[in-house]
Amino acid sequence: MAETSRVLLPKPTPETRPFWDSAKAGRLVLPFCDDCARFFFYPRPFCPRCFSGRVRWQAASGRGRLHTFVIHHRPPRNLRLPTPCVIGIVELEEGVRLMANIVGVPADPGHLRCEMPLVAEFEDAGDDIALPRFRPVGVP
Repeated sequence: MAETSRVLLPKPTPETRPFWDSAKAGRLVLPFCDDCARFFFYPRPFCPRCFSGRVRWQAASGRGRLHTFVIHHRPPRNLRLPTPCVIGIVELEEGVRLMANIVGVPADPGHLRCEMPLVAEFEDAGDDIALPRFRPVGVP
């Protein structure tokens, strides 16, 4: 992946380090509750449904559908993003939703549709961080 030109990058914490380490390796992992047998997101040390502390990181498919999106014509302050850019909420097959850049498709509402199938890829953003982003299935 191309080197990113972003100024602000996420800062991994002890709770999020497995997510970022896996992203750097090109894999998507999510917190999983062993008691509920369900994924959840955002990372935290307990299950938000049953409050169990029996949580672990588990591999996710990296496949999902576009739930909703916005086309930014001006990037947020302190971010050098090509404009226009598409930011979407992706509902993963595992049932959780992530916010991420949508790439590989023109930033035009005529080329985007809710429920379109997406697949994760990772943008190298430096030594410690790779950012998940999503591309329509079948688009190179």
